Amino acid sequence: MDEAALRAQLAMLGASLFARGYSVGTAGNISVRLPDGYLMTPTNSCLGRLDPARISKLAPDWSHIGGDKPSKEVFMHRAVLTARPDAGAVVHLHSTHATAIGCLAEPGTAAPIPPLTPYFVMRIGRALPVIRYYRPGDGAMEADIHDAAKSAKAVLLANHGPVVSGRTLEDAVHAAEELEEAARLALLLRGAGARELTPAQVDDLLATFG
Repeated sequence: MDEAALRAQLAMLGASLFARGYSVGTAGNISVRLPDGYLMTPTNSCLGRLDPARISKLAPDWSHIGGDKPSKEVFMHRAVLTARPDAGAVVHLHSTHATAIGCLAEPGTAAPIPPLTPYFVMRIGRALPVIRYYRPGDGAMEADIHDAAKSAKAVLLANHGPVVSGRTLEDAVHAAEELEEAARLALLLRGAGARELTPAQVDDLLATFG
């Protein structure tokens, strides 16, 4: 897919996430890896009203070279995309249920959402590290995110929200959606003694789809 098509797809998928309440106001940001750099949603932009032509473009060294000024959380995307060379995009949301899990789980928790469905395991994997709280825009979190992302497709920022990667932009969006639904299901079933997938079932899914 060429850059113009990726810009249009980013705006379309951002609007879809916004329309369904996965982000509100100017919350959340998205990045996409290009052959010659990166695309990123601009600072203080609304995912529901992105102008494809104004989406930020960054050089391979992450310097701003086109479009509006990028999100102040560019370091978050850099942390994941440098840790995961197989990832083509990153989605950061403030989606309600995933954020709720990030408010309940202790920082350092490796898997705050149990393997309740195969789709969660297929999209997110076994690990979902919880990164300790940092003030939004604090670049000090970059090292923690980078270290966690080496072995996890997604992380939860304590009291903040999820950061999810995928092979393509569409994959990253689908994974972020699946994470939110898994979080909602986990909260709904808290204390109900829900049956989880067994370790063997998880291993089978990861061997087949991971």
